[in-house]
Amino acid sequence: MSAPNSEPSTLYTKLLGETAAISWQELQPFFARGAVLRVEGTQDLVAVAEALACDDKDKVTRWLTSGDLRKLGELDAEDYLARDPQLWAVVVAPWVLVQERLAAPALH
Repeated sequence: MSAPNSEPSTLYTKLLGETAAISWQELQPFFARGAVLRVEGTQDLVAVAEALACDDKDKVTRWLTSGDLRKLGELDAEDYLARDPQLWAVVVAPWVLVQERLAAPALH
């Protein structure tokens, strides 16, 4: 039995290269159009983008059901406006996927 392929797909690599930091101020016009999906910090932002781009209904449905992927709501917008967190985004038209960067653990 051969080991599973651990190399990222070409699409994954392409999407990874297209990810970028974004401020809430830059994201607001996309939010106003209802085009922002929030990816929980426990998920791989690029893997979620890849699944959306490939129309992987099983994965996307599982994330939508669990809440790991959802449309950014008003409460999220108010929270982002108040806190101005570090956000990471990638576009899978017509969506902008956004994920809050989790703070690195403090070193002791």
